[in-house]
Amino acid sequence: MVASEVFALPGVAVDPQRLGEVCGVHPTTACRLGLEWTDNAFLAHAAQHVIAPALRIVVIWMIAVIVNRVVRRLIRRVGRHLEGAAESDRFARFKAKAPSVLVETGSVSIRAAARAKTTTAVLRSVSSVVVYSIAAIYSLSVIGIRLGPLAAGAGIIGVALGFGAQTMVKDFLAGMFMLTEDQFGVGDVIDVSGSVDGSVGVRGTVEAVTLRITSVRDVNGTIWHIPNGDIRRVGNMSQGWARSLLDVVVPFGTDLDRAEAIIAEVAQRVTTAPEYRSEVLAPPEIRGVEAMDPTSVTIRVVVKTRPGEQWPITRALRAGLHDAFVEAGIKPPSTRHEIMVRPVPESDPPSAG
Repeated sequence: MVASEVFALPGVAVDPQRLGEVCGVHPTTACRLGLEWTDNAFLAHAAQHVIAPALRIVVIWMIAVIVNRVVRRLIRRVGRHLEGAAESDRFARFKAKAPSVLVETGSVSIRAAARAKTTTAVLRSVSSVVVYSIAAIYSLSVIGIRLGPLAAGAGIIGVALGFGAQTMVKDFLAGMFMLTEDQFGVGDVIDVSGSVDGSVGVRGTVEAVTLRITSVRDVNGTIWHIPNGDIRRVGNMSQGWARSLLDVVVPFGTDLDRAEAIIAEVAQRVTTAPEYRSEVLAPPEIRGVEAMDPTSVTIRVVVKTRPGEQWPITRALRAGLHDAFVEAGIKPPSTRHEIMVRPVPESDPPSAG
């Protein structure tokens, strides 16, 4: 007994001519097995046109699910390595070729981690859409649906949806550019303008950044949800480094050398205090006379600080200068203006005659 007889499938032998009549010129395995097992033309037809396509569709979607999981896992792993979650020498060559917006340039910050996480989530979603769209197209071709008319109809629907959702598309594209360019992140203090000249804007702390909107809470506690497509100009006041800038106004006629010495002493004392020492990046600078008018002289002092620390240091400078000026007897410029009115002499009376 040969091996083929031992492992032969149960059923009846099928005449090749009848197999061609029932299953066609290119019979599928399902039709052949159905005819061999049952010797029934109807069941063989059902296996040919129902069971076989269903099995192919199941296989297509199983492959799509596996491919999608593998791609999403790879994207997540690469994202973790790029944001510095797990450094490895074997990724050095890949990181050298990766875009600079995806590779860390220093210590891992909350903003960088959030940006990498959001970008990774977007890429994973896009990969899922692509994989499942290809699986759907193959499934439609298996069941014999012509994709030409569907593509034409989908194109018309896509154009209509594009006109209706162009604002949303603009928001998503603007959100992608803001994330990849690292314009701002959660925790940054920004000034958002809705027009080029800055006439319409909001200043506050960023609480959330998504692909569609940016949430900013202003100093009054109001939270503003701004569509990303409406942001025309943004100023980030807490990125990289900041500067505490203070214009000190003294009365006109004050000894400027003495005033600048007092300002320098106060600035040095404030910036070397324990609570501000680690937040100052450079020694204070006295820029000198910034402005002058008939009643006052303005002296500018600047201090380079860490992002977001310029405001408490500026307040500390104001408080220290107030006490120092009071002790030195330097009073603020007078806001009272004296107006002298001279009487107009009466004209000589006209002579008679």
